Amino acid sequence: MKTRFRLLALALIATLAPLAHADQVADVKARGELVCGVLGTDDPFSFVDPKSREIVGYDVDLCQAVAKKLGVKTTLKQLAVAARVPELQQGRVDILAASLTHNKEREALIDFSLSTFITGQKVMTKKASGIQQPAQLAGQKVLTVKGSTMEQNIRKLVPGAEVVSFDNSPQAFLALQQGKGVAYVNDETSLIDDFSKLGPAQKDYVILPASISTEHLALGLKKGEAGMKGLVDGVLRDLERSGEAEKLFAKWFGPATKMKFPSRPFKIETDKID
Repeated sequence: MKTRFRLLALALIATLAPLAHADQVADVKARGELVCGVLGTDDPFSFVDPKSREIVGYDVDLCQAVAKKLGVKTTLKQLAVAARVPELQQGRVDILAASLTHNKEREALIDFSLSTFITGQKVMTKKASGIQQPAQLAGQKVLTVKGSTMEQNIRKLVPGAEVVSFDNSPQAFLALQQGKGVAYVNDETSLIDDFSKLGPAQKDYVILPASISTEHLALGLKKGEAGMKGLVDGVLRDLERSGEAEKLFAKWFGPATKMKFPSRPFKIETDKID
């Protein structure tokens, strides 16, 4: 009888063991590395530096600040846009530093840090198209990125548009240049970066002034990991308080960069979205 009870107890422990979960912060510290999911294709958030061949950028610097606070090394894992949330949910990355928009739909799946960047989504088109307002895209082929909020937002704003999605921004931008669509939708920072790459051909393109939405970008965190969210938000608040957040913005987006933003139009202070 005692043997039977002992076997039942062992079986129960084995069943419940997977349910026991150490705090993610403790897991990361024990492992000695913070695995950050990045895009690596979205300059200046995360991209491959042509000289070092390493992935660098604004999101990467934020990830490294979190790793420093944890006292561990940073490991970057390059992800496709559509794979970001699934990779985090399945535990293949610890946080997402991947040009990730915080929206209500994603809140059901993952948690978010304080907003690290606020931008608008806009439309780039060739001047010859005659397009001056997003509403004119009805019945037209519009290019964007698969699994992105740009894809969702342009469908909502212009239901009659024929949306063609690509795995990443460079592919969608190239398709615009090749005439595979009349317009290309992305966040303003990505469009400015792409525009800078056109060289003499810049005279043939225009970024429409109207935004199709306002986007709050943030670091993506695994659902329910309160300890990790508290630590990450604390790191971001420290960067804001110390002035380091302002320096990071100037480094990647300021007047001396190709982005040429005259000033930072936001602060890192809230995880609330409109």
